[in-house]
Amino acid sequence: MSTLAPRGQPTALPQARGSCRRRPMVTVRAILLGALLVPLHVYWIVTVEGIYHWSHCTAVSLYWNVIFNLMILLALNAALKRFAPRFAFTQAELVTIYVMIAVASALAGHDTLQLGVPNLTIPYYYATDANHWEELFHRYLPAWATVSQWSVLRPLYDGHTTLYTPDRLAAWLGPTLWWTAVISAVGLVMIGTNVLIRRQWTQREKLGYPIVQLPLEMTRGGLNYRFFSSRTLWVGFVLAALLDLYNGLTFFWPALPLIDVRHDRSHFIDTWSWGRPLNALGRIWIPLYPFIVALSFLLPADLSFSIWFFYLFRKFQQVLAAAWPIPLAPELPYLNEQSMGAWIALFVYALLVGRGYFVALGRSILRGELSREMDPAEPMSHRAAFAAIVAGGAFLLWFAIRAGMSAPVAVVFFAFAMILHTAITRMRAELGPPAHEMAGGMNSAVLLRDLVGTKALGPANIAIFPLFWWLTGRGYRTTPMPVQLEGLKMGEESGAEPQRLAVAMTIAFTLGALLTFWSFAHLTYMRGNNPMIGHNIGQWDMMASWLQYPQPVNVPGILFIFVGAGLVAAMTWMRTRFLWFPLHPAGYALGMNFGVEYFWTCTLIAWGLKLAIMRYGGHKAHQKALPFFYGVILGEFTVGAFWSALSVVLQRYMYDFSPG
Repeated sequence: MSTLAPRGQPTALPQARGSCRRRPMVTVRAILLGALLVPLHVYWIVTVEGIYHWSHCTAVSLYWNVIFNLMILLALNAALKRFAPRFAFTQAELVTIYVMIAVASALAGHDTLQLGVPNLTIPYYYATDANHWEELFHRYLPAWATVSQWSVLRPLYDGHTTLYTPDRLAAWLGPTLWWTAVISAVGLVMIGTNVLIRRQWTQREKLGYPIVQLPLEMTRGGLNYRFFSSRTLWVGFVLAALLDLYNGLTFFWPALPLIDVRHDRSHFIDTWSWGRPLNALGRIWIPLYPFIVALSFLLPADLSFSIWFFYLFRKFQQVLAAAWPIPLAPELPYLNEQSMGAWIALFVYALLVGRGYFVALGRSILRGELSREMDPAEPMSHRAAFAAIVAGGAFLLWFAIRAGMSAPVAVVFFAFAMILHTAITRMRAELGPPAHEMAGGMNSAVLLRDLVGTKALGPANIAIFPLFWWLTGRGYRTTPMPVQLEGLKMGEESGAEPQRLAVAMTIAFTLGALLTFWSFAHLTYMRGNNPMIGHNIGQWDMMASWLQYPQPVNVPGILFIFVGAGLVAAMTWMRTRFLWFPLHPAGYALGMNFGVEYFWTCTLIAWGLKLAIMRYGGHKAHQKALPFFYGVILGEFTVGAFWSALSVVLQRYMYDFSPG
């Protein structure tokens, strides 16, 4: 089906318009149902993740709120297939609903707009004579894109009131519409990029897309009876469900002992009393999440090994830096910079692997040779995708420059953001790690500080950086770009008509942005100051320190960017020449930043189980074991999501089975 051939090979002729089989359509009812369910999920996520700071649906790659929703729809579909088969959902319809909720969940998630919406108010409310934020920031912040009126902010932070007064609605309307336009522009850039890379990664390199294999299996034929008839699956489901059911009941009967599997309560090794240099290890968490063990079992063994290996390697570097400090390199071991270099190298490697395709694609776009009719699997023509990238990128740059950024800084700022999001998308499509948080200072602002220093950046640029923390600040667990590409893969596998699926994702993107703004304002006016706000103060403190204590070009940091890139290049070279080489560069990129803490032991356990099963039972035993681990995932997701939803209804803390 591909119209782009490798170098030296003829280009395939386009198929005739009527020669391909008719695809099941993405129906209007599926889009409408998805649009109706999106508000429920956005409100749920903002409540539990943002207001309560527990039950983080979006902290893992496979969003468990979306799987829970899918389980309910499949139960409904089973009844429809039996009593009203004419109205039963097809797999394409279920995939449409799944993808819409996943896209909206990504935007509402902990590392996306929960890092964006509060920042429109924080520099005004928390400005004091002591921190000098008014002098440092206020004159550089765009009043038309922020919420600065004290009469609107004070009740927001005090709570016990309502959003729905004329002055408050008016104060929020303008910034909400501006930022929704910006977020939609980012969505255009991401979907356009995904369309251009989809064929290379999906059809030519045949990446596995591990994250979507479970929902695809569940929905085959509208309801995969063969999948759900596996006894092994139900053994895993029942064991995991009973664990979460019991732990949930302990919150109603505190006398019952909790079977604790979390990383942040009792399972840790505290090294603070060990003395230097060993206390540089910090707190070593020992997480035991069953569903993350199950997700990690689905990984290639080299990646699961590399995740926990490079986590320990990072700790080893911290001890070395504490034992032999170097005055000229005070931030040793420069983990943020190592991580930056690693992700840039992974991005470059993805381009090099597909360089023949991408060169031919670029020529075809410039000459106008490709049309959508040549490949019905594409949601739009490649020229339209390129136009979407240009239009979205141009609007994003225009907005940032109007807000106060200089043009060169804005270009580098957003270019690195897209490099990072594309590299994460590639990693998810190829490997599917259980999570991919990078919660340190691995972002565009720190990269620019390293390259030119804070004086060259100037206060106008620095003051604007936190407003884009949702795009390139920290975390990156909820970047919507891989969710879009995985949605296109699910559409291809289910036969969903790609143009309508792209429309459905676009609707979900805009709805998700608007509803996150509304959920934050609605809930915060009711409840007042909350953890979602508290998590965003740090970036303003960081920017204030840059302005008050200017930092020069970070020469050691730049060198460590090259160290990170060089190590990825070396590992990639070793893997192409020696099949036995056990280290995966993606594990290094993940391990150099905070985030692996809450699942490294889970990958260690899964790696050991996988090796033991493969060694003593072979591939056949491994395949027989897979349904058990699918069952563990579904059991925890079903019961854990039930407790989370119940906590919203009862407005009280319940059992939290997931990290965050």
